[in-house]
Amino acid sequence: MTNKNKAKNSKIKNSIIKNSRSNSKDTIRRILQHIRPYRFQLVLSLVFAVISVALTLYAPILIGNVVDLIAGPGQVRFAGIMPILIQILAVVLLTSAAQWLMNLCNNKLTYYVAKDIRTRAFHQLEILPLKYLDSHPYGDTISRVITDVDQLSDGLLMGFNQLFTGVITILGTLGFMLSINITITLAVVLITPVSLFVASFIAKRTYRMFKAQSETRGEITSLVEEMVGNQKVVQAFGYEDRARETFDGINERLRECSTKATFFSSITNPATRFVNGLVYAGVGIIGAFTAMRGLISVGQLSCFLSYANQYTKPFNEISSVVTELQNAFASARRVFDLIDETPQEPDAPGALTLRQVDGGVELRDVSFSYNPEVKLIENLNLSVKPGQRIAIVGPTGCGKTTMINLLMRFYDVDRGEILISGHPARQITRDSLRRSFGMVLQETWLKTGTVHDNIAYGRPQASREEVIRAARSAHAHSFIKRMPEGYDTVITEDGGNLSQGQKQLLCIARVMLCLPPMLILDEATSSIDTRTEIKIQQAFAQMMEGRTSFIVAHRLSTIREADVILVMKDGRILETGTHEELIARKGFYAQLYESQFAN
Repeated sequence: MTNKNKAKNSKIKNSIIKNSRSNSKDTIRRILQHIRPYRFQLVLSLVFAVISVALTLYAPILIGNVVDLIAGPGQVRFAGIMPILIQILAVVLLTSAAQWLMNLCNNKLTYYVAKDIRTRAFHQLEILPLKYLDSHPYGDTISRVITDVDQLSDGLLMGFNQLFTGVITILGTLGFMLSINITITLAVVLITPVSLFVASFIAKRTYRMFKAQSETRGEITSLVEEMVGNQKVVQAFGYEDRARETFDGINERLRECSTKATFFSSITNPATRFVNGLVYAGVGIIGAFTAMRGLISVGQLSCFLSYANQYTKPFNEISSVVTELQNAFASARRVFDLIDETPQEPDAPGALTLRQVDGGVELRDVSFSYNPEVKLIENLNLSVKPGQRIAIVGPTGCGKTTMINLLMRFYDVDRGEILISGHPARQITRDSLRRSFGMVLQETWLKTGTVHDNIAYGRPQASREEVIRAARSAHAHSFIKRMPEGYDTVITEDGGNLSQGQKQLLCIARVMLCLPPMLILDEATSSIDTRTEIKIQQAFAQMMEGRTSFIVAHRLSTIREADVILVMKDGRILETGTHEELIARKGFYAQLYESQFAN
């Protein structure tokens, strides 16, 4: 490798380390900001930690006094021992109570902080632009909101429970040891930096490993969610072996990350214990010579040995806490990265809330593309009169669904503007604009809950009679009544206990209950049998009466009654007209129609 390449690699490495340190400091700062509202619990926890440590450190003094009372043969003073034993019992009981109260404060503090961060992350998901969700694996996003927040709460809980008491124990023990003998205390303090150096050396290397572990865990969660949610497709196409290979590859990487992270974190405790052993041995040797010279009593030496043990023990706990906190900070960084994602553009100041919607829609020189390098829709113009039925047809990828996304403001146009009832879409609140449309999509979605709750999703206050009326209009009432609990039957996640056609009928009933002034039907009957489709088309005809409707369809037989048919190709409108007009032109639409009905 040339010197130039070495210098370049060294520069990149130093940049990565610098960014890692900066991210770690920023993460700690963000966590402290979330802790601030619960500073009362934090202060209480510190108070109980001080009480617990003070009582714990007072106990060796009492024990040393007992040792001095039985130091020589025939010199046991039982009258003085009993009061001290009662004091020791009282100290133990008070210490246990203080530790219990401290843990109670820490639990409340930790889980409230975790709840706030998880709530913030979930709220962020609701305001993120759709392009973020489209471009990130669902499993990884779920892992950030659930698993990573759990990792953070576990780390914080361990930190609060052991870090506070550990630091206070170290300081308190030093104070008590100094009050007994300065020389021995100095020997303890001189050996201590070795333990700190070992813990710091290991902690610096664990953060990056735990971060890689969290990212790989999110990757494997995404794969499992994808495979489980689409198991029928996996089995139908014989993808099991390739899915297993992909899973094994990610799982192996997770094993490597976890092994390295666990290895470095696991050597922290033995390394610090070795240093602690040196401290204890040093105290024992120096203390023995000091006692032999008569500078301290045997009881004070036993007290000193107890303090040496208590002084070194927190270093083991703190080193374990530091390792756990590195894992927590790595997980927190992923959650904060999600929270810091740029949200969708907020509603314009003073944005209009649509109340009276006449159904007029106009697109003026609209241009849009998901990827700036790949053109999709350019200079699209369209004028839709109130109450018209607009059918949109064309080959796959021509921009039909994209046009629906723009109407609903799931995406905003790059150039040009869309007007709804004469008002620019960007000057209308998203909520009121979307409530003006009723959507029935090809991809069905149902939530876990009863049939009634799913139909009343857009109108939770709807009565049972209104829900039944909507279900009858959608021709869903008959199969609902055959279900075990009728409208109170609980549907599993995404309607797993229903057929695709039944789920589609419930989605149609949901829109029929709301009856907004404009409708969007994107392949709404693609999963329904022909006989039911005829009935649904009749219901749609009744529902669309007097309402502006956009119908996306591949089956051209379903749009023959449309007022205007837009024929799209490559993001442009090639032809417009009624079915008869377009057939007579013998253009692109006529070719599409003839290709479907060639037989």
